[in-house]
Amino acid sequence: MASAQGVGGPLMSGPEAYQNVMEAGLLFRPLVPQDLPEVLDIECQGYSHPWSESVFLDCFKDSYHLWAACLGDSLVGYAVVTYMVDEAHLMNICMHRRVRGKGIGRQLLRHVLAAASHEGASQLLLEVRASNEAAIALYEDEGFREIGRRPGYYPSGNGREDARVMVLDISR
Repeated sequence: MASAQGVGGPLMSGPEAYQNVMEAGLLFRPLVPQDLPEVLDIECQGYSHPWSESVFLDCFKDSYHLWAACLGDSLVGYAVVTYMVDEAHLMNICMHRRVRGKGIGRQLLRHVLAAASHEGASQLLLEVRASNEAAIALYEDEGFREIGRRPGYYPSGNGREDARVMVLDISR
């Protein structure tokens, strides 16, 4: 299995990561607007060009599913997914820096995939910064494959950065 160095240390994969997450009391629930202060804090920690509160508020629509990852009462991560016909598109996923590399993001991704499959999606698409080696390793480890690139998709400190477009078929 692929291994990558994340901000919080090496990324765990497979049964070990799942067991550690389950023992930690992880809960997934729908994200609600009242979660936005915590979400914005995590977003600002995770990204050099974070989404604004108004962007998140625009995602509280029927065609979006927003998920919170919680350890006890603490929101430690979130995912934003949009649906169009039979396709799910992971728009944003981010974990609090204190839990990165501990398998919680992997479990949130798996939850997103299961929910998308349950909703009838046949595939999940995403874009990831070409320089985000830890995320790319996670996606590849979970079976995603690159299907293209979007030149200059993301803003960066030096101008713009390419995105790798990845997909996972989740047909039943």
